[in-house]
Amino acid sequence: MKTRKSRSQRKSAARPQQEKSSARPAVKQENSAARPAVKMRGARAPQMGRSGAIRTSVPVPGELRDGEEQIPTRELILQTLNAKGVPVSDAELDELLAIGKRERVGFDRRLSAMQRDGQIMRNRRNAICVVAKLDLITGKVMGHPDGFGFLIRDDAGPDLFLGPHEIQKVLHGDRVMVREIGLDRRGRPEAKIVEVIERVNRQIVGRLHQEHGVLFVVAENRRISQDFLIPPGEGLDVKPGQVVVAEIIEQPAVRTQPIARIKEVLGNYADPGMEIEIALRKHTLPFEFPPAVVKASAKFERTVAESAGRVDLRELPLVTIDGETAKDFDDAVYCEPRGKGFRLVVAIADVSHYVRHGDALDSEAYERGNSVYFPRRVIPMLPEVLSNGLCSLNPEVDRLCMACDMTIDAHGQVSDYRFYPAVMWSHARLTYTAVAGMLENPKGVEVQRHRALLPHIANLHRLYQALLRARSKRGAIDFDSTETQMIFDAHGKIERIVPVKRNEAHRLIEECMLAANVCASDFLAKHEHPTLYRIHEGPTAERLAALREFLKGFGLSLGGGETPHASDYAKVLERCKERPDAQLLQTVMLRSLRQAVYSPENVGHFGLAYEAYAHFTSPIRRYPDLLVHRAIKALVEGKRYERRDWVELGVHCSYTERRADEATRDVESWLKCYYMRDRVGDTFNGTISSVVGFGIFVTLDDVYVEGLVHISDLGSDYFHFDAAKHLLLGERTAVRYRLGDRVVVRVVRVDLEASKIDFVLETGAAR
Repeated sequence: MKTRKSRSQRKSAARPQQEKSSARPAVKQENSAARPAVKMRGARAPQMGRSGAIRTSVPVPGELRDGEEQIPTRELILQTLNAKGVPVSDAELDELLAIGKRERVGFDRRLSAMQRDGQIMRNRRNAICVVAKLDLITGKVMGHPDGFGFLIRDDAGPDLFLGPHEIQKVLHGDRVMVREIGLDRRGRPEAKIVEVIERVNRQIVGRLHQEHGVLFVVAENRRISQDFLIPPGEGLDVKPGQVVVAEIIEQPAVRTQPIARIKEVLGNYADPGMEIEIALRKHTLPFEFPPAVVKASAKFERTVAESAGRVDLRELPLVTIDGETAKDFDDAVYCEPRGKGFRLVVAIADVSHYVRHGDALDSEAYERGNSVYFPRRVIPMLPEVLSNGLCSLNPEVDRLCMACDMTIDAHGQVSDYRFYPAVMWSHARLTYTAVAGMLENPKGVEVQRHRALLPHIANLHRLYQALLRARSKRGAIDFDSTETQMIFDAHGKIERIVPVKRNEAHRLIEECMLAANVCASDFLAKHEHPTLYRIHEGPTAERLAALREFLKGFGLSLGGGETPHASDYAKVLERCKERPDAQLLQTVMLRSLRQAVYSPENVGHFGLAYEAYAHFTSPIRRYPDLLVHRAIKALVEGKRYERRDWVELGVHCSYTERRADEATRDVESWLKCYYMRDRVGDTFNGTISSVVGFGIFVTLDDVYVEGLVHISDLGSDYFHFDAAKHLLLGERTAVRYRLGDRVVVRVVRVDLEASKIDFVLETGAAR
C-alpha cells in the first residue's frame, strides 16, 4: 500500500526574541524581632561543588541503596570498565564489582540509567562497552522541516548533520548515539545514528489527512517531518482535516513510518481558541491541574487567617501598579523621603507560605516552571485560588508578603536593605495608564480619583529619577523596542494590532523591581547560600568579532577590548540614536548578545550591568522567584534551604521559559496569519527585520506582521548572503537588501498550516 511521502519541500525560519525583566521594592521594618539591616556590598558567587566519591564503606549522600548494601557509583563502574579495557559481560562485571543479590535491583537500575544517558552501551553480543572508548557521540536530535536534521551534542561540540536517511529513524527531540562519518556535500560534519538512547515523543498533535483510503496525521510541529499512519479502526469518529492528538504506538525505523492511534479530537483547524489548544499539546505544556493539586487547593481559606510573627504593614499605603488586564498582582510599592534619599518598600506575595517544598502544589509548579500568557488566555503556574486569590495582592484585603525594605541615597544607590515576612493591605489597584496620567497632569481626572495617593506617587517618581541616573552611570543597556497588543473581536479573531508604548509608570515599576532583585541576590551571595541567579553573559568571541566588523563599516567602534562592558554597548547606542540607521545598529548589537538563563553560578547580568542579579519579585508566575523566596526566608529565620539539585533546577527553569516563549510565539504567528488572509493582494510599507540565505523578512508598518520575500522574488540576479553585514547582494546588478532597509511589499500568500506569510517586492521605496 502506497503512502504519502514526508514533507521534504517545506521550509521554516525561527525568529529571535528579546527578554523582558521585572523587579520590585521593599518596606522598612518596625518590629523589634526583625533582623538588622544588611549593608550592600559586592555579591559573591556561591561555591558549588560536585562529589567525586567512589565506593567506600561510608554511605555517600544521594547514592542508590538496596537495604544496607551500597550500589557502586557511576564513577566506579566506569573506572572498572576502563581498567578491564575490553567489552565486559554482565556476569564479568558482577564479579568485578562483587554484586550480591541484595544489590541486584539497584545495580541494574543504575546500569540502565547510564545506558540511557549515553555513558555505556551494549554491543551485538550484549557486552557492556564504555561509549567514550567507541568514539561515539551522544546528543539530542533537532529536526528540520525539509526532512533532514542535526545532532546537538552533549559535549557542546559543533552540530553534526543528519541526512534524510538518518533522520527517518528518529523524531525531533530524541536522544541518540552517533558516529561521525565525514563531511557532507556542503562541508558540514556528518553523522550516522548508532543507537537511539531515548524516545521522547509519546504523542503528537496534528491534522488528520486521507489519501487513497489511507489515514495519516501530519504533525503540527514542523520539525517532525514524518507522517504518522493510522491503522484501520484506530481513527475514531474523526473527519479528515480535523485537529487530533495521536498516541504513537510504533516509533519510526529505517524502512517504516511511525504508526499512531487517535487519542483525542480537538476540532476544526479554524475554531476559536484552537491555536492555543494546539500550542499546549505541541509544546507539552501542562494545562490541567492533577487531582492531588485540586485537592490541596480546596483546603485553602479564601481570606488570610493568621499573621502572627509578621511585621504589620497594613497602615503603610502600599499600592499595586499593573496593566489593565492583570489579575495576579505579585508586588506592591511604597516610597517616602528619608534624609536626602528615600525609603523604598517592595512587598512581594508570600507564595512560599502556601506552596511548601515537596508538596503537590510545589511539584506541579516545578513542572510548569512559569505561567504562560497567551492572547486572551493564561495558563497559570499556580491554581486560581492562589494565583488570583490568596497570593495576589488584591486591593483592600489582608495579604501575606515578603518585604524588601531599602534605603536608597539621592544618587540612586542602595545603602541598606532588609528582608522580613509581613502582612499588608493594598490601598489601591492602580494601572500604568492611571499613574502615567497622574504624573503628566496634576490636575487631571486620575489625580481627582486618587488624590490621597498623589504624594506617594510623586515620591516614587522622584526615586525613579534617581534610580535612572544610577542606571545610566553603571552603563546598563537600554534597547528601545516596540511591543504590540492584539485587539480581538467577538469571535476571538484579531480585529487589529496596536503598539504598546511604555510610559513613565512602566519604567518606574521596573526600576523598583530591579532594586529589590539586586538586594535579593546580594543577600543570598553574602550568606553564601546557593540559589538560582538570573545570569546574562556577554557576547561570545565570534559574535563580538562579527559585531566590531559590522560597526566598522558605519564608522563606529565598540570599546572594551576582548571583554566589553555593558557601558561600552550603551555608549555606541547613545552615539547613534539620532542616526537614520539607528534601528539597524541597535538590532545588530542586540543579536550579538547571548540569551539570559537561570544558573546557580553567579556570572552577573551583562545587559543590566549587575555583578549579581536574581528574580525575587514574581513568585506567583515564576518558579525561580519562589526558590529565591524560600532561601531568603530560611536565612531570615537563621536556617538554610537545603537542596542538592540547583544546577538541574537552573536548566529546567530555563527550558520551561523557552518553552513558554515558543508556544506564545506560535499562537501569535498563527493569529497574525489568520488576520492577514483577507489582505492577500494588499500593498504595505515595511522594514527588513532579518536577512537570511534564502531571502528577507519584512515587518509591515502599522499592522506589525512579518513575512518572507523569497530570494527568488528579489529580481533577475544571483544574490549572495553576507552574514557579517546582514545583507543580500546582487552579483550583476549590485542591488543590496540590508537589515533595516525600507521596502514596499505586496502580500501574495498566507499559509495557515505553516503559519507563514509570503510577500513580493513592489517597485519604489517605502515612504
